[in-house]
Amino acid sequence: MEPTLTQEENEIIEYIESNQAKSIDNLESEKNRFQKMAASYGAKKKAVNIRLPESDIYLLKQKALENGLSYQNIIQSLVHQYTHGKITTSL
Repeated sequence: MEPTLTQEENEIIEYIESNQAKSIDNLESEKNRFQKMAASYGAKKKAVNIRLPESDIYLLKQKALENGLSYQNIIQSLVHQYTHGKITTSL
């Protein structure tokens, strides 16, 4: 089964396959720069301390257990999805 590509990914493939793409002079330094960026992207994490109602933590732990996840990972995922505009909330 082939993965489904986004429109942007398809455009990149078309661009490369059209032989319009050209190598840059400083290819090695650019590869190193992007490798460092990629490595640091997911590696940096900062501890956060928040206070939540015990009832919410209890329910969150139950849902986490049902899904085989830690409740901390669920919180991390929710924050990530919210900050990247994948989910919204009404306050």
